[in-house]
Amino acid sequence: MSRIGKQPIPIPEKVAVTFDGLSVKVKGPKGELNRTLPDGVSITQVENSIVVAPTTDKRKSRELHGLCRTLVANMIEGVSKGYTRNLEIVGVGSRAQLKGKNLVVSAGFSHPVEVIPPAGISFAVANNTNVTVSGTDKEIVGNEAAKIRAIRPPEPYKGKGIKYAGERILRKAGKSGKK
Repeated sequence: MSRIGKQPIPIPEKVAVTFDGLSVKVKGPKGELNRTLPDGVSITQVENSIVVAPTTDKRKSRELHGLCRTLVANMIEGVSKGYTRNLEIVGVGSRAQLKGKNLVVSAGFSHPVEVIPPAGISFAVANNTNVTVSGTDKEIVGNEAAKIRAIRPPEPYKGKGIKYAGERILRKAGKSGKK
């Protein structure tokens, strides 16, 4: 049995969780999230916490046990606190700016790249080189940050490109000259 899946999920005061079968709806101060869990798990509310348990002893049910518990816990944390992902743009002339809600990234190409945020996601730019992606759904926040990073991933020689804040880039030695 999953060690993570065994742990109950505490429900904060301002968060309301409702479930109908395997459909889970979480509502909080930051927004509302819905998700349908796969077959093989059951979800119950015990006092002020939620317990996820496998329905059978089959392998598939045991595999999904910890995953479903983590998905529900991330939904609860997302509507109560929210998620953010920070990116840094490194390189001469590389910058980002907001154009309405859209993010426009100049990363050394002949044209600027415009990123349109999906529903529930917002971008913030500080100092033209620091981009913050924020929202309630952890999965979507991470995917949008990965899409922005994929515009110009950091290269190993000078470290130019778009990287996550705190990401360590392994550097390579350049060419050695003739002697």
